[in-house]
Amino acid sequence: MKRRQLLKHLAASIPAVALAKHIHAADNLLNSNHEFMASAPFKPSWDSLSSYQAPDWFRNAKFGIWSHWGPQCQPERGDWYARGLYEENSDYYKWHVAHYGHPSKAGFKEVIHNWKAENWDPEKLVALYKRAGAQYFFAMANHHDNLDLWDSKYQPWNSVRVGPKKNIVAGWAKAAKKHSLPFGLSVHAAHAWMFYETSQVSDKSGQFAGVPYDGNLTKADGKGTWWEGLDPQELYAQNHKLSKTFDWDWKDKTRWPSPAYCERFYKRTMDLIKQYNPDLIYFDDSSLPLYPVSDVGLRFAANYYNQNMATHNGKLEAVLFGKKLTDTEKKCMVWDVERGVLDNIQAHPWQTCSCIGNWHYDSGLYERGGYKSTQTVVQMLVDIVSKNGNLLLNIPVRGDGTIDEKEVAIVEGIGAWMDINSESIFGTRPWKVFGEGPATGSVAVLSGAGFNEGKGKSFGASDIRFTTKNGLVYATVLGWPENGQVLIKTMKSGNPNQEKAVSSVEMLGDGQKLKFNQTNEGLLVKLSEKPKLSYAFALKIS
Repeated sequence: MKRRQLLKHLAASIPAVALAKHIHAADNLLNSNHEFMASAPFKPSWDSLSSYQAPDWFRNAKFGIWSHWGPQCQPERGDWYARGLYEENSDYYKWHVAHYGHPSKAGFKEVIHNWKAENWDPEKLVALYKRAGAQYFFAMANHHDNLDLWDSKYQPWNSVRVGPKKNIVAGWAKAAKKHSLPFGLSVHAAHAWMFYETSQVSDKSGQFAGVPYDGNLTKADGKGTWWEGLDPQELYAQNHKLSKTFDWDWKDKTRWPSPAYCERFYKRTMDLIKQYNPDLIYFDDSSLPLYPVSDVGLRFAANYYNQNMATHNGKLEAVLFGKKLTDTEKKCMVWDVERGVLDNIQAHPWQTCSCIGNWHYDSGLYERGGYKSTQTVVQMLVDIVSKNGNLLLNIPVRGDGTIDEKEVAIVEGIGAWMDINSESIFGTRPWKVFGEGPATGSVAVLSGAGFNEGKGKSFGASDIRFTTKNGLVYATVLGWPENGQVLIKTMKSGNPNQEKAVSSVEMLGDGQKLKFNQTNEGLLVKLSEKPKLSYAFALKIS
């Protein structure tokens, strides 16, 4: 029986509340008979995936919050700790030796064991994020450290069995559902193959010179330890020859992961999708994971889209992200730009993923006052939305599962701004032009996956960003002009972007009709009282 016929039969014979479960079971059956891909709309090829279109709910959402949280947050030393602790004499290595012991005896598996997430309250955090205006919520399913944060069927090293002994993904999913937020999961583990290669070597000097790090341990070595019965090789993935460099894009074919490694990654990720049915999936990969090493990424994308359609009455509501995409690949999924901004309106919806600090919690950054300010986040959001993008913002979580008071203040500050100005953000689309002002043409060139935020000119009162909705134009001014007037040059008399003359202008949150004059120089608006959050205020223009 073909899938379309099977779904039609199910829909006619099974109550709606149970239909999704039966579709799930049917997909498993069809997959096992190799019929699923033949009859489903999407096939595992770039050509087939290119018919993808981002759903309207995502285009309307504009702002999401991410909990990039896992065992690497336990030391509170920032990102890539699980790799850095094996790099002799690095700051990570020195700290780890002082607090855990030498990595030949106590490697990252000991950090996992020490991570308890004892104060984690997902419902409380997601409630805070929704109050701040988040329209979707992301959790991390695994990182390059290779620990699955759910009851994984294909990875014994998971958070239910070791560490906190909690199903982290399930907890986040329940909280997101309670607050009616679309739920996203980020998957990073494809790169564990190279990420952990530092665990395979040894010190070159000192008393432990030549003593192998614990990335060389096997299941037999665990007898009598807390990890007895587990195989460190299933965590560290180091049964292979070392790569020459950290080849993020898999250019060196001689160091490609094995087919078994690729298939295991596929099974783990499909298990994740089948258990939690996320609305969004973020792959921390150039295009799809393990491409071009294997077709597992293409197979996953096709299956993910098809499964989502089967549970949404044939309508595709899923969002899949990849980085460093080609023009062809941008038609197949949503382009994610890491810590970066683009210089113009994009034809396809896209997303910036960024963070107020480091990706994993860093207590040093907290102590130094190194977080992005609310102002910086809001101005980034306004700029990104004007170019057809969304902002996914990570709020780093401490090892115990809490966020600090400085982070709470930033999140609440975003919420305060949204309370006044969200009308100019949610549900909008780019206008004919995205903006004007000194910072408009100063966007730095992207570096790899992004990494150009903060490298252009700072925003000021002459910088304006535009959005549109329901025939209205929103002009958000990114600073307060000292003379109390705004000149919007793009909206001068006779400009090609407006069919009609301006009839009214008001500031969101104020409600007063503002005096204005549209001349050959621009639209000159006389402002009323300076708002409290004057670093970004939106003018609604009819």
